Amino acid sequence: MKILNGADIAGYMKENQAHQVRALQSRKIQPKLVIIRDNDSPVIKTYVHLKQLYGNDIGVVVEDRQTAEIEKAILEANQDPSVHGIIVQLPLEHEYDLDQVFSQILPKKDVDGLGGSRIFESATATAINWLLASYDIELSRTKIALVGRGRLIGKPLFKMWQDSGYDVSVFHRGDDLSKLKDFGVIISATGSPHLIKSEMISSGTVIVDAGTASEGGVLVGDVDDQVRERSDLLAITPKIGGVGPLTVTALFEHVLQATKEA
Repeated sequence: MKILNGADIAGYMKENQAHQVRALQSRKIQPKLVIIRDNDSPVIKTYVHLKQLYGNDIGVVVEDRQTAEIEKAILEANQDPSVHGIIVQLPLEHEYDLDQVFSQILPKKDVDGLGGSRIFESATATAINWLLASYDIELSRTKIALVGRGRLIGKPLFKMWQDSGYDVSVFHRGDDLSKLKDFGVIISATGSPHLIKSEMISSGTVIVDAGTASEGGVLVGDVDDQVRERSDLLAITPKIGGVGPLTVTALFEHVLQATKEA
């Protein structure tokens, strides 16, 4: 069974990104990412901290702005020529029209790809695509199941793979997950701990756990631990170091692209 280790791939790409940043800095250009959030939950703090560490490692300035005035913060970052990338860290605590929020990010700075500009794809969807391609997982000859169609992962990944002509289906909340047995590749991104049980999975399946939730202060995914004990799967992401590290890599790849095109 293959372990789909995104951290290994991210490490290789990170070195290349650091080289790109040094080249930009030699031309007096300093890449900068602004993270806008409205809460301090454990999951949010973890995500922001990981991005700050990564940015520091490759030389990108990462500014964390916590505010209840999300749209005002976006406007300020839009107008700041030193800012090359803007992301709104989800989930937000207060009620917002997310379509309205993301549409206000300038397309050239929408490095998370959630504003519908099509300049940048969703960073997480891009990461999952990279991960599967890096481990030679063939998507054109199998049935793909997306469990969850959220803004960050399910929705953009569905469109990406549908546009590529892949056979992809979406499972929503309340759907019969026992039908997952009919699929060769399963991507789960619901944030519902232990949602995907072993009895739902057939032998030879590829599983990507892209869900994240906090359970007793510990980050957990959608896939139950019993699934990971099986030896008859074709491939599965690890509990730590699967999609997450590569998502951060994809995000900063977009930041560097935005910096070069500014």
